[in-house]
Amino acid sequence: MTRTTLYDASDFFVDAFWTAKVGGGANQLTPQQRKQLEQSQLAEFNKRYGTLRKMNSAELLVCRNGEDKIVACAGVEIDNIPKDCLTGPSKTKAPLMSNLAVSRQFRRRGLAEEMVNAVERLVRDEWNHDECYLYVEERNRGAVKLYQKLGYRKVWKDPYAETLLPTSDGSLCNTRTTIVCMRKQLAGSNSFWNSLFSR
Repeated sequence: MTRTTLYDASDFFVDAFWTAKVGGGANQLTPQQRKQLEQSQLAEFNKRYGTLRKMNSAELLVCRNGEDKIVACAGVEIDNIPKDCLTGPSKTKAPLMSNLAVSRQFRRRGLAEEMVNAVERLVRDEWNHDECYLYVEERNRGAVKLYQKLGYRKVWKDPYAETLLPTSDGSLCNTRTTIVCMRKQLAGSNSFWNSLFSR
């Protein structure tokens, strides 16, 4: 992934995720909100996927349409997974899927499921891990339902988490939310055999 693609991905993510965000986000972003969100999203993508990717511990996957425009994305990185809440002590280090978003024009076509499957294949077949975690806001019922359908199970809930919310008055505010940590055991992982035959 090139730096240009990270720019493209952050612009796409602002439209697909932050505009009309679940939980009462503004239906349209002001130029100031868009600028702030694009800057912070690019910084996050660079931090997560820019340098870590070189160590095979982070990847941002994108799906493009026939016009070469990004229509979906999903990220994954090896990260510390807390034991019982976002700020709690670390339980394990494992793949953590994040930043799943699909363009509004391409929703309800199975793209979100395809992106999750692509992340899982990467985690299982290239990184040799047998599990994948994710965090999702509990109020994002559509996402929670999709993850459950795909085999993810709730590990813990953190009712004291905060998230950014673009408001209709043009500001960005932190608001309380409940984050659900979910985990899936990946079928067909080679990690057991690889561990037996590793040097």
